[in-house]
Amino acid sequence: MKQLPEQLTKPYNPQSVETELYKTWEESGYFNPDNLPGERTESFTIVLPPPNVTGTLHTGSAIMLAIQDSIIRFKRMRGYKALWIPGTDHAAIATQSKVEKEIYKKEGKNRHDLGREEMLKRINEFALESQNTILSQMRSIGASLDWSRLAFTLDEKRNLAVRTMFKKMYDDGLIYRGSRIVNWDPKGQTTISDDEIVSEERKAILYTFKYSNDFPIAISTTRPETKVGDTAVAVHPEDERYKDFIGNEYDLEFAGCPIHIKVIADTAVEKDFGTGALGVTPAHSITDWEMADRHSLPRPQVINEYAKMVGLKNEELNGKRVTDAREYIVNWLKENNLLTNEEEITQNVPTAERTGGVIEPLPKLQWFIAVNKSFNHFGNEITLKKLMAAAVSSKAINILPDRFEKVYFHWTENLRDWCISRQIWYGHRIPVWYKEGKIYCDINSPKEEGWEQDEDTLDTWFSSGLWTFSTLGWPDQTKDLKTYHPTDLLETGHDILFFWIARMILFSTYALNEVPFKQVYLHGLVRDAKGRKMSKSLDNILDPRDLSEKYGTDALRMSLLVGNGPGNDLKLGEDKIKAYKLFANKIWNAARFVLERTQDFEKEVNLIEEDQSVYETWREIHKDITSDVENYRLHLATEKIYDYFWKVFCDEIIETRKTRILDDIDKASAQTLLLKLLREQLIVVHPFMPFITEELWKYVKKDGEGLLMITNWNG
Repeated sequence: MKQLPEQLTKPYNPQSVETELYKTWEESGYFNPDNLPGERTESFTIVLPPPNVTGTLHTGSAIMLAIQDSIIRFKRMRGYKALWIPGTDHAAIATQSKVEKEIYKKEGKNRHDLGREEMLKRINEFALESQNTILSQMRSIGASLDWSRLAFTLDEKRNLAVRTMFKKMYDDGLIYRGSRIVNWDPKGQTTISDDEIVSEERKAILYTFKYSNDFPIAISTTRPETKVGDTAVAVHPEDERYKDFIGNEYDLEFAGCPIHIKVIADTAVEKDFGTGALGVTPAHSITDWEMADRHSLPRPQVINEYAKMVGLKNEELNGKRVTDAREYIVNWLKENNLLTNEEEITQNVPTAERTGGVIEPLPKLQWFIAVNKSFNHFGNEITLKKLMAAAVSSKAINILPDRFEKVYFHWTENLRDWCISRQIWYGHRIPVWYKEGKIYCDINSPKEEGWEQDEDTLDTWFSSGLWTFSTLGWPDQTKDLKTYHPTDLLETGHDILFFWIARMILFSTYALNEVPFKQVYLHGLVRDAKGRKMSKSLDNILDPRDLSEKYGTDALRMSLLVGNGPGNDLKLGEDKIKAYKLFANKIWNAARFVLERTQDFEKEVNLIEEDQSVYETWREIHKDITSDVENYRLHLATEKIYDYFWKVFCDEIIETRKTRILDDIDKASAQTLLLKLLREQLIVVHPFMPFITEELWKYVKKDGEGLLMITNWNG
């Protein structure tokens, strides 16, 4: 009789096996599809959404890793050339801001005191250290990423891809330099993208007033300081109150500043907001800028990069901060009996995520991508905006859950030209040089002397937008690019549907004439057990490292997967994780029992009718689980696995066969059934709970079988 392995006589201890098991997987080389055994003709590819090198992984990162690792392990066991590409994102503004703050805190110096070279050296050191921490965390959660293909959005290969893309788009007339309104962060002194804006709910005063007693229309605003830059008042064309004034023009004196106001009709005006009349400030509102385009209005700038008033005839106002200017103008309105109403309201104030500065929309000379301009795309005239919409409307890309398709189409329809330049040092430098009024754009710098490179860097989303194909070797036509692109799945949070997913679709369809991925799987936010967003202020943040250490990685992974459908937010508390630690213990104890009762087992026999029926029922459930995982219904697959193992296998099948084994009644059939069911369940549980299943596989695998991670899914 075989002796029960000593390891199995002890309770399961995740900490004693996880590190060594991961090392075994990594050293096997099987994370790299080039090393997988057997003839694998079909590929399956996922690129990891690259975490920012600004800190450590959180529960949102953990859910992403758990979902993607489960899918890639499943595909590997299904016989695919399964590739999961790892990488990190330099997250330019966030990373530079974090390092700058630390330097100022410790040394009292800013980036200009250090100089560009020294500042970049410090940021790179921080980014490398942070990246190492993140990669270590990924390993600890069991992520079977192909580390041989590790990428960084700011490494040399990605830099070549960025320069190549910029040059290609510039030559096609899709990248241009122009003066347009942008999101300006007065504190960080740079433009920022929409996703780097955090809307803060704040109390504000909605002021209703007239510019002068001679002006017939009252307007409402929370920012009276901008009204010295107004060039029009817009009303809805169907608003009967103002029809007679449309087309009239007025020269007025407002707060000591001469202004010229034209009354225009525009459907963008909301009749029911305020007075139904809108003071148009083209230089300081994106909506108003577009209105100025439609009505050929002038765009005087009255606020500068430091959020101070500028260019005004009233010298008392010039140089004032916008908040002080607001107070000055409100007092002037009161003194002149022009203020008719003050109402406290709640409004969303746009602030910069990294600095906290209140965003000022300003006209700036920047680099843009033209999304509405027609160009020749592989023989067809089309715009980037239409390319992006067609990728989803044609079903070349499916979005799960499909309700987000409507959101995507709405966003692409209203897409404006994308500002891609940033006034920071960390990032991909814009590949453009200037000399004596001439502009030179190329992948490489000009050979002649005297050319000065553009000081700005590119928006982080420009480089991460190339992620699916730059990680596979583009612009070179590599074997990887041919084999693994388009990728099969893009799994990420629904909050970056536009900022990242849409931009990847833009670049891939433009440059490669193919979609970047075939399926988008969007997960929701991880919330606390009460459904609240995790935050430091609520002291409810769950650190995945602490949870893995306390309950085991498999328990954490299952708690993130069971009952967590695509697109839905997940409530996560320690009680849920604890429940799956108990499940891990149940698996361990059940395996120990089966191995104890089969120590004298010699070979499989034909099952008796009763056992055959039980086995056939399991195979039907196995088919359901397979279908669920194939269709990314991981929440259903894991639930079925849990229910079958605990309620059927342990509570029914094992219990009813204990006596038969002890009494030698059809003992061989009972042993065969228990071993087959244990083996096959370890296989289907493995993608979701890889550590405990791989550890137990050592004791149930047959002669000649290798690691569980490459064992055929069908058993």
